[in-house]
Amino acid sequence: MAEPPKEDADTSFVLESKGKWWHAGFHLTTAIVGPTILTLPFAFRGLGWVLGFFCLTMMGVVTFYSYYLMSKVLEHCEKSGRRYFRFRELAANILGSGWMFYFVVVIQTMINLGISIGTILFAGECLQLIYSSISPHGSLKLYEFIAMVSVVMMILSQLPTFHSLRHLNFFALLLSLGYTMLLVGACIYAGASKNAPPKNYSLESKDSARVFSAFTAISIIASIYGNGILPEIQATLAPPATGKMVKGLTLCYSVIAVTFYSAAISGYWAFGNNSNSIVLMNLIPDDGPALAPTWVIGLGAIFILLQLFAIGQVYSQVAYDVMEKKSADVKQGLFSKRNLIPRIILRSIYMAFCGFMAAMLPFFGDINAIVGAIGFIPLDFVLPMLMYNITYKPPKTSLTYWINMLIMVVFTGTGILGAFSSIRKLVLDAGQFKLFSDSVVG
Repeated sequence: MAEPPKEDADTSFVLESKGKWWHAGFHLTTAIVGPTILTLPFAFRGLGWVLGFFCLTMMGVVTFYSYYLMSKVLEHCEKSGRRYFRFRELAANILGSGWMFYFVVVIQTMINLGISIGTILFAGECLQLIYSSISPHGSLKLYEFIAMVSVVMMILSQLPTFHSLRHLNFFALLLSLGYTMLLVGACIYAGASKNAPPKNYSLESKDSARVFSAFTAISIIASIYGNGILPEIQATLAPPATGKMVKGLTLCYSVIAVTFYSAAISGYWAFGNNSNSIVLMNLIPDDGPALAPTWVIGLGAIFILLQLFAIGQVYSQVAYDVMEKKSADVKQGLFSKRNLIPRIILRSIYMAFCGFMAAMLPFFGDINAIVGAIGFIPLDFVLPMLMYNITYKPPKTSLTYWINMLIMVVFTGTGILGAFSSIRKLVLDAGQFKLFSDSVVG
């Protein structure tokens, strides 16, 4: 295997290694447990109760297993004197292929840019929701709220390192628990009220439509569990990292168990096959009164808005890493004028670009599904298994080897079909698309 890259500005600054295991748990939880859980009732709408539970559980088991294997590969490399800080370099060196480096770069860029744009878009929508409840006839448009969010993101982007987000991400973890409980309570209240919509859990009538909906739903669930930046998160741990990431994973998946199932069950129970791509919108229908107390919906929206600021920063770290690899000078201090000015300029430009794209692309649910299919599935369901088999070389007669091969084959096929069905839905929704629209489609 090739030697890992020598110390440079981005590993010394953006990916500095000072964290404890619980800090890695905070980062990982913020990367996975976010407002995308509001799409779980919509995913169940395409799968039904039984298949929905099965897919949600299996995705959880497989991703935990996958992340565990990746952490073991990283630990193995560290013990051999080759500590890797980035997914792209880990994959390229273990798989011994130059094109793998660029494959991971492209996929990670797509994921991180897509999530950064989606985060700003959804934060703008939350801010618009809060504003409309206070001033129903106000004149401000969605793109103006997106601009406000972008300014806050620019300010937060100046937190210089991934490690410096640890307190922000702990707060984000608490916020995810808070708005999940509010959402669950609101859905139960709405489902049991006299104004509750009729409960219908039937699937699409046509076989072809049912299949497309199912694979779109699977792609959404994959994207919800995905993160695509585990090596970068593990890089924030103070060496030696042995055993620390498993503890962080356990913390993360404890939060996942509480939030994912409660949000999926309550939302799908309340709205069935009428579940919106963001179930919060079901609670405030256009043609009638809110189905839950306004203060509950408003407080939930505030919690979501605040957590989105943290999520946007977590997924921007890879972009900052790339930028500072070229722009920063490791021989000078983190807050030296030489490094501070380029950091302010480049990170502000990046956030401004994401905000501009968010104002133009109101396809939150559809983008989420596509990112899951062609982004998270290869990075989180395929490459970790392949890298583990190459690194540890389990016998081809062993159960581990065949479990890993089965997961790779199944999820490669799922990703291909999911990408096709997700793009199909995007095309179908395209008729509702308008540049700088005042509402989010999907």
